Amino acid sequence: MSRRIDRVNELLKREISSVVQRDFEFVGSLVTVNAVEVAQDLKDAKVYIGVLGGHEDKVISRLNVKHGFIQARVMKRVVLKNTPILRFVSDHSVERGVDMVNLLDQVSELPTASPEENEEEE
Repeated sequence: MSRRIDRVNELLKREISSVVQRDFEFVGSLVTVNAVEVAQDLKDAKVYIGVLGGHEDKVISRLNVKHGFIQARVMKRVVLKNTPILRFVSDHSVERGVDMVNLLDQVSELPTASPEENEEEE
C-alpha cells in the first residue's frame, strides 16, 4: 500500500473516531474505530468498528444508516479529491487480542522443567 493511502487511512480513522465520539451515544457499549481501509481510487472505505459490551449488530447497522451524516461531518475537515463512501464492518481483533493474552497467561502458569533437568538432558 502506498504511503499516501496509509496517511489517508490514519487521517480518516482519527476524524471518524472524533465524529462517532462526539455525535453518537451507545448506551451500554464502548465503540471504537480500529482501522480504516480506503480503496486506491478513494471512492470506498471500510471502517472497522470494535464494540465492547454487546449490541454489536445494532451499533453497526446504526452507523451504516447514518453513514451519509458521518461522511458529511468528516469531509468538512478532510478535503480529498473523492469523498469515500463509508461502510462500517465489525472488527473482532480486540477480542482476539484479549483471548491471546489469556492463553499466554494460562501457558505461563503451566509447570516447567527446572534448569538442572535441562542441563542433564544435554
